Amino acid sequence: MNSHLTEDFLACFRQLPQDVKEKARKNYRYFLEPKKLMFGEIRNGHGERLDYSFHEGEGDRIVVIGHGVTGNKDRPALVALAEGLAAAGISALRFSFSGNGDSDGAFADSTITKEVADLGNIIDALDGYNVCYVGHSMGGAVGVLRATADERIQVLVSLAGMVHTKAFAEREFGDATPDEGFMWDEPDCPLSQTYVDDMATIDSVARNASKFAVPWLLVHGTEDDIVPIEDSHDILQYANEETELLELPGVDHVFSDDGTPIMVEKVVAWINQKL
Repeated sequence: MNSHLTEDFLACFRQLPQDVKEKARKNYRYFLEPKKLMFGEIRNGHGERLDYSFHEGEGDRIVVIGHGVTGNKDRPALVALAEGLAAAGISALRFSFSGNGDSDGAFADSTITKEVADLGNIIDALDGYNVCYVGHSMGGAVGVLRATADERIQVLVSLAGMVHTKAFAEREFGDATPDEGFMWDEPDCPLSQTYVDDMATIDSVARNASKFAVPWLLVHGTEDDIVPIEDSHDILQYANEETELLELPGVDHVFSDDGTPIMVEKVVAWINQKL
């Protein structure tokens, strides 16, 4: 199918009533399977293309998965989670924030504030779906801020979610000079003054937890040495009554080794009940 026909098809498909679109998805999934036919090219407000991978499930449930600082959509634990969700019949879309992975944009421009907007642009493309967002590390802070202002997020999961942003930046990158040094000495990850200022301005997302009321799962390993489990303890004090904290003994920040299958099993089961 050439690009003009593809765009014409997408334009017509988007205008169909939701019940008709749902029947089309169920009966002609082989035709809609390629990800470019499902959601097309997704760009943020700066015109930057956001790279994503789609794992098809069934029905109208979808989980959007966002990564942490210096990460991308292909982190092993996030890929495993997306595959686990699809195996359970729940569609998943994992994406790289602008400036990260294969998405357009400069890494030096990456901030929580910009990523909150990126997430909104991703959700814009998911008309007709019931949306859950799963954010890892800094992506968890992104989810809290987006859920505060966006009712389209119906279920929320924070994986080792960052809460105290200013403290994190000072603790992890305090020895590096902004606009000269790098995050964790990674040459591809320059530490920008823009990033440092954004982290300081936000300071903490803890109090934002009281500004939305959706089912929310906090997942944190007891051996996390990047974002301490105390971050989850602190935000839980402000969260709504539908919030649960799942502590994983012996698990680190990136859910290494046995941490991944345990996390996937627990998170998929929980989302399957709540979404």
